[in-house]
This record gives sequence, structure tokens and C-alpha cells, in this order.
Amino acid sequence: MPVYEYQHTGEGCGRGKCFDYFQHIDDARLTQCPDCGGPVERIIPRGIGINTPTTDSELKSMGFAKLVRRDDGVYENVTALDGESKVMERGKPETMPDIKRRIRD
Repeated sequence: MPVYEYQHTGEGCGRGKCFDYFQHIDDARLTQCPDCGGPVERIIPRGIGINTPTTDSELKSMGFAKLVRRDDGVYENVTALDGESKVMERGKPETMPDIKRRIRD
């Protein structure tokens, strides 16, 4: 079950001004503290982490195409799949990454 963070809108209680609360994802948000009954609001925690792929091979395995500009109208496809051009040039559609191979349902 997810842990949500709540904050008292008035004075805190034995749980403190902010507290964590386990609840099912489909449950309604708390509007009152389960201990004191005071008004609370759900907040976004400060320590939330977002993980993004960092390497070209991770991007490639996830189906992304990464193009790096090399010259005016010339881009290197650093995540090229087998059979794709390593260089994409403006005005040459045959050098574009094959999007249909990358998109999956």
C-alpha cells in the first residue's frame, strides 16, 4: 500500500504537524486526522525521487531515439537500431529513425 504524507492545517497533535499514512490507492484522501480529528491536507513530500534513464543503451532499450546535433541539419542517431542510419540529415526522410519499430502497444 502507498504511503501518503499529510499535514495538519491547524495545530499538530501527537502525530506531529506532518505525518505519514498508509492507505489503499483507491481510498479517498483524509480530511481529518485519524488521532485528533483536526483538519488535514495531503501534501507532496519533499524527498520524492524521479529516476530517468542516463545512458544511451538504456534509452535504446526503452524504445527512445536520441539524436545529437553534429552540424547544421545533420544529427547523429546514437541509439540507432540494426538497419537504421547512424546519421540523420535534413531533407532526407530515409535517414529518419524507424518509429514504427520503436513503438509498441
